[in-house]
Amino acid sequence: MTSGWTQRIAPGEDGYPRRLGDVRGVQPTLHVAGTLRESSPTVAIVGSRAAASDAMAMAGRLARHVAARGGGVVSGGALGIDTAAHQGALAGGGPTTVVLGTGLDVLYPERNAPLFAAVVAAGGALVSMFPPGSGPRAGHFVRRNALVAALADAVVVVAATGTSGSLHTAGHARRFGRALAAVPGTAGTRALLSAGAAAVTSPDDLDRVLAGAPPATVRPPLAGEHARAHAALDPRLPRDAGDVADQLGLSLARAMSLLSDLEATGWAFAVPGSAYVRAP
Repeated sequence: MTSGWTQRIAPGEDGYPRRLGDVRGVQPTLHVAGTLRESSPTVAIVGSRAAASDAMAMAGRLARHVAARGGGVVSGGALGIDTAAHQGALAGGGPTTVVLGTGLDVLYPERNAPLFAAVVAAGGALVSMFPPGSGPRAGHFVRRNALVAALADAVVVVAATGTSGSLHTAGHARRFGRALAAVPGTAGTRALLSAGAAAVTSPDDLDRVLAGAPPATVRPPLAGEHARAHAALDPRLPRDAGDVADQLGLSLARAMSLLSDLEATGWAFAVPGSAYVRAP
């Protein structure tokens, strides 16, 4: 396993996370390797295993920002966004907590064993709600996601498909009253943004979310297909995705994706009739 010491902490015992005290149904006995810290704020940074390089970089950047300012970062230890978040926190010099979907003696994924060892060595922790010997079962990871959200003050979904497990984490965040944010650019995060999650495109946006304020209306620069789609819109005459697809020679699905991105980042406004107008 990893270096460090292990302990078992039941609800009500010394060292049991105070954040779990204010949520119903997520108060398991915890198995802990390392030091489980309750930094303030603590941010859960989650997302897809097969994430693009820019999303991985954003996850690392946000985590490094939180850690460098004395906050904590929690994630699920999976490949992709989770790994980038833990690595970013370590680079920022702060503690990070890995919430496993297995027992502490069954590290999964195995290729992250060196990362898990580094987390404990740096003063962070591996945490599991499952007893030793528990293997990587699908149901375990669904339950693990609830614990990730419960241990944080805010949850940021960096990249997600429409069926990503990180959307379950986002759902738990809403249920537990945690702040919820998402990084524009993927199908899952677009859905979260449309449902009211705060848009995060920089560490400054994340700071505003943690302060309880809506992100500033600073829009990311446009380039490539996003710039072309924005130019294809009119500031007064609504155009739908079919119009934009025909003008730019794109598939309808790609045009819809681009328009959703423009809406999420403030470059376009949706109007009745499934149409859009260009923001100035």
